[in-house]
Amino acid sequence: MGFAKTAILMAAMTALFLGVGALIGGRGGMMIALVIAVGMNAFSYWNSDKAVLRLHNAREVDERSAPEYYRMVAQLARNAELPMPRVFIIETDQPNAFATGRNPENAAVAATTGLLQRLTREELAGVMAHELAHVKNRDTLIMTITATFAGAISMLANFAMFFGNRDRPGGFIGTLALMILAPLAAALVQMAISRSREYEADRMGAEICRNPLWLAGALQKIEAFAQRIDNPAAERNPATAHMFIINPLHAFKHDKLFSTHPNTANRIAALREMAGGMPAPAAAPRPVPARPRTGPWG
Repeated sequence: MGFAKTAILMAAMTALFLGVGALIGGRGGMMIALVIAVGMNAFSYWNSDKAVLRLHNAREVDERSAPEYYRMVAQLARNAELPMPRVFIIETDQPNAFATGRNPENAAVAATTGLLQRLTREELAGVMAHELAHVKNRDTLIMTITATFAGAISMLANFAMFFGNRDRPGGFIGTLALMILAPLAAALVQMAISRSREYEADRMGAEICRNPLWLAGALQKIEAFAQRIDNPAAERNPATAHMFIINPLHAFKHDKLFSTHPNTANRIAALREMAGGMPAPAAAPRPVPARPRTGPWG
């Protein structure tokens, strides 16, 4: 269902682009905006992983420097039938995590020190499984395509005063309305796609770690901590907030139109419902060896 909803929303975004392009810029203006947007987002697609990791001062770790955390990600990657991603730690007290990379072969996952310290082993497995689900679903590619169309629509709106056909019904007022409403509509669809991908990553992440309740418990804890613990790097770079499992800037009470993250209570309810239809959790393998923790994660 998640993929079907995403496909419908992306079709809506494409139709919006074609409609706005025809009304404002005609075929010529539409192609100019699309070419510019493709160029900008192609650069972002190939380089965004390095940029976002650098913005958050992420430190790469391996089996020697963070053995339990690294082995957990390795086990979950095997569960998901994915190549081993690069593994990073972000030095911040707010528990959170994200995945980046243009494809599974060039993926990276990052967890904050707050996440590693404040969650149980099982909850941490649920979070990292969610991030690997984003990798498996190629959500970076989906959101890049979505951003391309949204950017092209915004450019067309900016071009409207130059390319707009004032002889059509509505004239100047119609052009002005399109300039305002077209980017707004594109943003609504873009955010809806982002929320849809979060729900799908929750579902697949629960399958990867083999217990939806691990992720449900983690989401509840992360949101509670995120409401009272700042993430300074995220505050300085709010454009990266959509990448995190929970909004690092502030928690949304409802699935607001411009929210990139679904309502956490709704996500938890869906995971608990999913848990009711799965085999007993005791049958699921643990992501890491069940041994006492002798020190901090990495």
